[in-house]
Amino acid sequence: MACVLEAPLRMSVLSQLLPRGVVSSFLPVPRSLFPFRSEEVTASSRHYVDRLFDLDPQKVLQGVIDMKNAVIGNNKQKANLIVLGAVPRLLYLLQQETSSTELRTECAVVLGSLAMGTENNVKSLLDCHIIPALLQGLLSPDLKFIEACLRCLRTIFISPVTPEDLLYTDATVISHLMALLSRSRYTQEYICQIFSHCCKGPDHQTILFNHGAVQNIAHLLVSTSYKVRMQALKCFSVLAFENPQVSMTLVNVSVDGELLPQIFVKMLQRDKPIEMQLTSAKCLTSMCRAGAIRTDDSCIVLKTLPCLVRMCSKERLLEERVEGAETLAYLIETDVELQRIASITDHLIVMLADYFKYPSSVSAITDIKRLDHDLKHAHELRQAAFKLYASLGANDEDIRKKIIETENMMDRIVNGLSESSIKVRLAAVRFIFYYRCLHSLSRSVQQLRTSFQDHAVWKPLMKVLQNAPNEILVVASSTLCNLLLEFSPSKEPILESGAIELLCSLTQSENLALRVNGIWALMNMAFQAEQKIKSDILRGLSTEQLFQLLSDSDVNVLMKTLGLLRNLLSTRPHIDHIMSTHGKQIMQAVTLILEGEHNIEVKEQTLCILANIADGTTAKELIMTNDDILQKIKYYMSHSNAKLQLAAMFCISNLIWNEEEGSQERQDKLRDMGIVDILHKLSQSSDPNLCDKAKTALQQYLA
Repeated sequence: MACVLEAPLRMSVLSQLLPRGVVSSFLPVPRSLFPFRSEEVTASSRHYVDRLFDLDPQKVLQGVIDMKNAVIGNNKQKANLIVLGAVPRLLYLLQQETSSTELRTECAVVLGSLAMGTENNVKSLLDCHIIPALLQGLLSPDLKFIEACLRCLRTIFISPVTPEDLLYTDATVISHLMALLSRSRYTQEYICQIFSHCCKGPDHQTILFNHGAVQNIAHLLVSTSYKVRMQALKCFSVLAFENPQVSMTLVNVSVDGELLPQIFVKMLQRDKPIEMQLTSAKCLTSMCRAGAIRTDDSCIVLKTLPCLVRMCSKERLLEERVEGAETLAYLIETDVELQRIASITDHLIVMLADYFKYPSSVSAITDIKRLDHDLKHAHELRQAAFKLYASLGANDEDIRKKIIETENMMDRIVNGLSESSIKVRLAAVRFIFYYRCLHSLSRSVQQLRTSFQDHAVWKPLMKVLQNAPNEILVVASSTLCNLLLEFSPSKEPILESGAIELLCSLTQSENLALRVNGIWALMNMAFQAEQKIKSDILRGLSTEQLFQLLSDSDVNVLMKTLGLLRNLLSTRPHIDHIMSTHGKQIMQAVTLILEGEHNIEVKEQTLCILANIADGTTAKELIMTNDDILQKIKYYMSHSNAKLQLAAMFCISNLIWNEEEGSQERQDKLRDMGIVDILHKLSQSSDPNLCDKAKTALQQYLA
């Protein structure tokens, strides 16, 4: 039965999508308003447009048909007709109720053909408000006209110059498109293709989901038409991507008694077209990542993962290899067992090495278009390989070792970093995968001590950190955090290259991840460092910035800053030196945190800093002369949380240790405060750590 919408909806589509007065732009327009150079527009082109203005409807129809035949495969002719003003006239004829259905249909066909030309053609059509006119055409009862309008809309929406949001301007449009899905296999194919190209994020996913996309499209997966099945599958791949709500719904939907995951698995079979295998694998991958399918489910381990590995083989097309590797990287990214299975499937790690061998010989390619195509895909192949290597090596030391040992892998990473350090400012996303791979590998202690030093990875990394978009800086600075660990041989040359100043600047970033990474790297740098390095860090941060970090609303920033202070205040000479120059400010910061509304971990870390200060020779006097701090330590000794009690006990032990000068005076003052009484109580604690620590402290009084 034909699906015809009531008049109010018709007005709604026009009133919202078609600005007031726009229809007048489709009226006959004097051709003098469309300037053109004589050498660009032939007499034949002018003749086609002239016939659109004939008073005889049959001649107009024949003129449109002849125009349709003339523009097929002829981009120059399409451009000429657009310049001459054919589009406004075609849209006018398409919208006129006095026009015959055949004429309106042929106009839609010609407009669709014009849209298949260049991106400039599509821009010209959009400027003439073609989308509202075509959407209005979908209200027609004539199926052929509807199909022609949908075909043209499909062509326009798949163009990269068309804003996807134009589809969602009026909510009634989505509802009507859902209703049209039942009209024919062509409406099904075109509408699904429009949805899959115009679904670009969670907002679009939610709109389509709320309009019944899952229920309306699910049965199309068993259509007799391959094109319909394929477009429906693509719809689900974009709807489910990073969307738990859609994924959880899909897993329970059945078509003809068969659940969708089972249908997707059938589409993974080797006898199915590669496009179908890949898209089905993407659907199952999204459902798995959303938690709708377990990672150890056979459809993932035995079907989806092997299918994606097959897509990485050199027998596949370049585009298929890129998509296969990127989807596999996403599938295994967070699951250790899937990473291990993938690493031993079909020699995947070795197979990925082939991604770096393309094109094999640029000099042998004489066709400029072919060269541009091959170089583009060479970049994409390397990106995909690095991304998959990053996921493979995310957790397992043995896998990382295999990756490093694969055909000069470290050379490729260093080359990638060096190459992108120039281009990263122009295309940050293109090269981000280099750093993701490097970040994964830098978690390996063995690689830090061997391969990373041998290849001087830190040099190109530091260059990138000097000037890059935040997206790159976040990943690159994460890698730098690992390279600054105490056992890393790269630590010293990184310091010499000005890392302290760079990292201190990151702590001032508005980007939270950069602030965390900046202070984290400084914390690693300060661990067991020389006094000069510690002084340089404090000088680079400045007291004002240190207080700013200690008052940061993010607990990760606060914890890493406290960790930095704890590492700075280690070994007695360093403690005494730093407290002699920054003692007042540090004690003030400690007081503020202990008085503030912070979690147990934050206060425990702060008490540990006090314990380090108490271990200093002269620095401990800053505690002993501060009654407010002493009262706080006493308070936390009796706290209900054992971690805070133990941290406070460390402070007391360091203050009363009787082998140090002035210990008797400190013991007497703390006894007068009631500390000894608390120690006696804690010596009876059921917590063995507290009990032992209290007894050890009491022995200092008895010695």
